[in-house]
Amino acid sequence: MPHRWIADRVLGFDSSGIRKVFDLAAKIRDPVNLSIGQPHFDVPAEAKQAAIDAISAGRNGYSVTQGIVELREKLEARVRADLPGQDRQLFVTSGTSGGLVLAVMSLVNPGDEVIVFDPYFVMYAPLVGICGGVAVAVDTYPDFRIDVDRVRECLTPRTKLILFNSPANPTGAVAGEDEVSALAVLALERDIALVSDEIYREFCYDAPFVSPARFNPRTLVIDGFSKTYGMTGWRLGFAHGPPEVIEQMLKLQQYTFVCAPHPLQWAGVAAMDLDMRGHIDDYRRKRDMIVAGLVDDYELTCPGGAYYAFPRAPWGTASEFVAAAIHERLLILPGNIFSSRDTHFRISYAAEDTVIERGIEILCALARRRK
Repeated sequence: MPHRWIADRVLGFDSSGIRKVFDLAAKIRDPVNLSIGQPHFDVPAEAKQAAIDAISAGRNGYSVTQGIVELREKLEARVRADLPGQDRQLFVTSGTSGGLVLAVMSLVNPGDEVIVFDPYFVMYAPLVGICGGVAVAVDTYPDFRIDVDRVRECLTPRTKLILFNSPANPTGAVAGEDEVSALAVLALERDIALVSDEIYREFCYDAPFVSPARFNPRTLVIDGFSKTYGMTGWRLGFAHGPPEVIEQMLKLQQYTFVCAPHPLQWAGVAAMDLDMRGHIDDYRRKRDMIVAGLVDDYELTCPGGAYYAFPRAPWGTASEFVAAAIHERLLILPGNIFSSRDTHFRISYAAEDTVIERGIEILCALARRRK
């Protein structure tokens, strides 16, 4: 295909490093896969049956763009309970990633600056670039805490948006109430849009989840069903926030995703009645396995949530270290996928205990190889 056909917006970034490892996993015999960020448990039976029933009942056409009433009413009731008294509008998106795409496209003009916290979720910087914006990274190393003074120093007249994610991918860091409130108030005072990616909100192990929307009612929240209910392939998310922003996102959804998958919205209705605390508790235990297994050989900030750990490579660059791990059939991700630094690597402990144990064994052997 002639190069001149390709739009400039897609030439500024490479294919996702995560997807490359996903493809690699299919080629390696008996891999120890601690790379992919999706739950290792299956969709609950009740949600599966609701999807099957919806398909069998012929609910296979388009839904209204904003999502079926039954799902929106349940979600709106939860949001009202979490954020009483706020004027918020809600709609159903085609996955959390779809919600993020609509949000950034609705808010960012060419040349606008967007604050992201380094390390950041892999799609943030490319998405900002696709919209013509400039991603401005605020460093959170070494402990992945948010320093609002660092944020303030990075603000300019072109700053349009702050992208916030807690619990965070790739670090597993959970922002405390002081961090969250300070960031939320700063955005409100400076009239800067604040988008809170809350897809891991249920995976908080040591302290309750805190949304910046508690302190800044103009916060736009992006959330979804993928992680909590193991529905990563079902592409079911939702967004809520200021009505004037949600209306623009809805308009874009009409011309892009059209609607979230209709029969799977009925699965979301059923899923909201389920108690997933057993899986959350299991992931807390797996987190503790990873920390206890690596603490003697790695510099590691204990992750407070999600299902990721982000240790520092014990020798070489993270890319070199990950290459050595892959040679041992251990699949992990180099930190430069998520960061301007090539010093750390991401582990996903959304895996069976036996896989985690094998991974710890390989990682400890690799760390001691250069000691």
